[in-house]
Amino acid sequence: MKQTRRNLTLMMLAAMGLAFLLVVSGCTGMQTKKSEPSSSAATKKDEGPVPLYYDFGDVLVPSELKINKKTSFVFQTPGLSAGVLSLKGRVEGSSLIAFFENNMAKDAWKKVSSFKSPRTILMFQKENRWCVINITDGDFTTSVEIWVAPTMTESDTGLMK
Repeated sequence: MKQTRRNLTLMMLAAMGLAFLLVVSGCTGMQTKKSEPSSSAATKKDEGPVPLYYDFGDVLVPSELKINKKTSFVFQTPGLSAGVLSLKGRVEGSSLIAFFENNMAKDAWKKVSSFKSPRTILMFQKENRWCVINITDGDFTTSVEIWVAPTMTESDTGLMK
């Protein structure tokens, strides 16, 4: 008697679960189509995430990268920002290389040199600063370090001034 009641209960639960799945999957096909969005709304949707300028006002960073505050250090004065920004995100290294090469040129940085491998280093220069971007591909995330430092003049070098 108990075995029959248990079997009946299991069959009822299975039937209710099947009915629920049929109702849910049937309702998804009944969604009405919304009217076409305006052209301006469509272009905003297609643009994707907007890149950001963090502490260095002339180094654009993809918004998919998030700052690691524990390993970042930025020194700022009224005329200068220098230091290192450490970032991490789920972005392909090759797309980051292309992003930085394109956007650094737009911000008047001149590409000086690069090393490309699983760890890529891009070097840029302006009239009074250097920028070194270190891109390291990981298994699931890519790490980026952006180093910005002022250039030194001949009179600034050496131990004695």
